[in-house]
Amino acid sequence: MIKRLLCLIPMFLSSCAGIPDGVSPVTGFDIDRYLGRWYEVARLDHSFERGLEQVTADYSYRDDGGIHVVNRGFDTRKKKWKEAIGRAYFVADPAVGRLKVSFWGPFYGGYNIIALDKTTYSYALVCGPDRSYLWILARNPHMNESLKSELMEKARALGFATDTMIHVAQ
Repeated sequence: MIKRLLCLIPMFLSSCAGIPDGVSPVTGFDIDRYLGRWYEVARLDHSFERGLEQVTADYSYRDDGGIHVVNRGFDTRKKKWKEAIGRAYFVADPAVGRLKVSFWGPFYGGYNIIALDKTTYSYALVCGPDRSYLWILARNPHMNESLKSELMEKARALGFATDTMIHVAQ
């Protein structure tokens, strides 16, 4: 029984870094251009971000070749900043926008870039391992409404519940 359980643990941990069926990560991805600060424009609701405004994500290189992740937002209820520090690694080919990210121990979740402005890297549409995780990120705190609508339409067409997205106050 223990042998079976030990065999299932790696499968469980790797499946958390998955990508939803029918969704593809971007190709021709350049991590050097992606590093730096991103502002959260919109997101699907989750307890770990509930009530947060002015949310940013900062990405930089780690000494081990991975990516250092710092997510930060202002908790409007507690009136204080909340920060989560994690690490990310490519799932396979670094030219594909598909990473796994961890904020706690050996547990990783999917970080899948499914739309990206490949000219200036000014916006990204990111999903997790399933359709309950979705973010619209931008290099500036405010995004043109027509671009935001276009990204939301793309996500809706892929099966994400965009009608429940939270538009983040920056």
